[in-house]
Amino acid sequence: MSSNEESIKALLNAYRDALVSSSVPDVIKLYAPDGVVMPPTFQTQIGHDAVETWYNKCFEAITLTVTFGIKEVIVVSDEYAFARTTSAGTQKQNATGKTSEEGNQELFVLKKVEGEWKIARYCFCITNRRKAARELLSCKRVCYILNTWPTLLLWF
Repeated sequence: MSSNEESIKALLNAYRDALVSSSVPDVIKLYAPDGVVMPPTFQTQIGHDAVETWYNKCFEAITLTVTFGIKEVIVVSDEYAFARTTSAGTQKQNATGKTSEEGNQELFVLKKVEGEWKIARYCFCITNRRKAARELLSCKRVCYILNTWPTLLLWF
């Protein structure tokens, strides 16, 4: 394993630790200044301030207890790499205390910034089928209300 791959794996593990501790400062320091988060069912968050706001709202709403599986790390050049991971565990709704299973697959585009690997782009999708079905039903309700459900069907 190369030193780049080791550094990237350390970054991904630090990201998991920051998620589990609900630490916005620890998450943000892992992102490139122009970092982007592309969460499912939410608007893309572009740049430091938007990414920070998104994680603040996330950690206000939920607490995660997850483990990461690092499936692959591919170093493309001295400046860019990507990684594919999975995560599984639980998610607690902070408002209600209700806990549910959590499962995602993630794709990270990483960029070297001032000699350190940082998260440049991050996207994930839900692998927990029950949770994904609930999110789709929620989307159906919103689209029905907005009278756009037929248009949404074209996307699937």
